[in-house]
Amino acid sequence: MTRRDFAARAGMAMAGARILTEAAYAKRAAVPGQLPKDMVWLNANENPAGPPKVAIEAMVKCLPSTGRYHYQEYREFYTAVARFEDLAPEQVLLGAGSSEVLHAAVDAFTSPTRPLIAINPTYEGPIDVTRALGRQVIRVPLTSKYGADVKKLVEEAGKARGGLIYLCNPNNPTATVTPRNDIAWMIANLPPDTIALVDEAYHSFNESPEFESALGAVRQGKNVVVTRTFSKIYGMAGLRAGYACARPDLIEKMAPFRNNVISYVAVQAVLAAISDTPNFIPQRRAEILKTRRDLCAWLRSKNLKYIESHANFLMIDVGRDSRQISFPMANKGVAVGRPFPPLDNMLRVSIGTDADMAKFKEAFWQVYSA
Repeated sequence: MTRRDFAARAGMAMAGARILTEAAYAKRAAVPGQLPKDMVWLNANENPAGPPKVAIEAMVKCLPSTGRYHYQEYREFYTAVARFEDLAPEQVLLGAGSSEVLHAAVDAFTSPTRPLIAINPTYEGPIDVTRALGRQVIRVPLTSKYGADVKKLVEEAGKARGGLIYLCNPNNPTATVTPRNDIAWMIANLPPDTIALVDEAYHSFNESPEFESALGAVRQGKNVVVTRTFSKIYGMAGLRAGYACARPDLIEKMAPFRNNVISYVAVQAVLAAISDTPNFIPQRRAEILKTRRDLCAWLRSKNLKYIESHANFLMIDVGRDSRQISFPMANKGVAVGRPFPPLDNMLRVSIGTDADMAKFKEAFWQVYSA
């Protein structure tokens, strides 16, 4: 983002809100001391498989032509992504990961009189941006089963006479699914002047029969925005490509708050990946789920409690402040998730390769048992 871009916004405070997320969370997760060079990174819900082969080949092929902007080709890109989700191009907004389009939704649908309403804890990006803009955030506690209380979310939106309900499904950091009936009820009962923002970054990893994407509500023209990303199951986190799906009028309201088009290299990677989705996504999903099940079985063998996961990470109840585990583990070569208050005794662990998880188990048990 350039200085000119900043000036075009409503001052430096607003600009600062748009760069809070990943850098801020990295700082929160930082640990003291010199880290080993062979670190196992299980702290950011990344996919250890990385970009698929077809995406890598597409990026290499397009590199010589990156001296041009290629703006005239982006309409075709929008059409391809929209077709991938059975939508029209005007129902899709592309951004730098789902983070950028989440921020655009906050910019467009919150205000000094319209709060953001979200469960606690959840992914902090929209919450931190809303607060940095000087707008109200209303937090709703999780249910006893670590789920979203949709009735309370709707109730708070009604009290505020409108706002933006943010719901991550499956939720980050708890990896829990909000059941389809709850999602349907929430959408059917949205108060006037209220938008539901449903973040489905981790939908590909869920095994719950209760999960159903909110994209159906988008296709029905409801007051719903659904965000997705190529960072997780597609393994392209560093390429920064994601998108929002919504009615054309909602997309139009969000579009001015997006910073710019994404990299042409990322465009080619995404186009190649979605065209080859049936050939590699099922295998990736199966590998992650198997490794996740193996980790859960190991935790049960150690009589350790955890939240049942429907994502590529899970939360383990370590019975103490999670930083007492995460900091020493980093010195043993394993980086795990940052704290997520108020679940202070829960340690979030991303699912890596089988070798990664073997090293995690060794380091974790050494620290936990000490």
